[in-house]
Amino acid sequence: MEEKAKKTRWFDNIWAALIFFTRLPFWRIYQPPQASYKTVVEYWPLTGWLTGGAMAATLYFGSMVLPWVVTVIAAIVVRLLITGALHEDGLADFMDGFGGGGNRERILAIMKDSHIGTYGVLGLILYMLLLGGALYSMPPTTAALIVLGADPYSKMVTSQLVTMLPYARREEEAKNKTIYRKPTLAAGLSLTVQGLLPLALVIWLTGIDWYGIIFIPALVMYFLYLLILRKLHGYTGDCCGAVCLLVELAVYLVACTL
Repeated sequence: MEEKAKKTRWFDNIWAALIFFTRLPFWRIYQPPQASYKTVVEYWPLTGWLTGGAMAATLYFGSMVLPWVVTVIAAIVVRLLITGALHEDGLADFMDGFGGGGNRERILAIMKDSHIGTYGVLGLILYMLLLGGALYSMPPTTAALIVLGADPYSKMVTSQLVTMLPYARREEEAKNKTIYRKPTLAAGLSLTVQGLLPLALVIWLTGIDWYGIIFIPALVMYFLYLLILRKLHGYTGDCCGAVCLLVELAVYLVACTL
């Protein structure tokens, strides 16, 4: 009986992550208990298998019938449709908050404001230009494989914010009214497998230098962590979304230079 309950909890938690991090109608099929949403970060890289896989498939198969530049744009659009631009919204709020400066309370207030400001607009434009340019600079097969590994890896690396920092607001002030729980040792091992397994496969298939792909994005995450720690003394959902995209972008920039 206990084993059956354990399997049910894992199922609920994975399903909650798919509902939370995508806009696909998983919620029409099954509704996990509300408590499962506290664990969604522990399965964040697993959702990257879905979003990265869809984007990689678009790059690979789209390049067979469309000009490469159109295929790259289409792949980015596909991911935006699947995620509902969840992480891009976080990046815009992050850029507005930290770009606007000021004390901790002002940054948190700016980030919670639903309106986008100048820094948010500029941040999204520059991010999209760098993302599109990095993917365009790689051959279609290489770009598809790199995306397949970069998406889950960036989510795995970013999930460490939840372990390293407290939540910056009270639970009732959170946008989704939920604070993620800190991953246990078992959850940490699961996160590592979810994030590194696709990337290891990509490194093996492409023969790309593994140390640059792994360590430079991790350094990007660490410096962003220091910035968030100094300014906010804690993380928010917007911080997680922004760090995830910037770490993933670092993977693409490293890949296109290697």
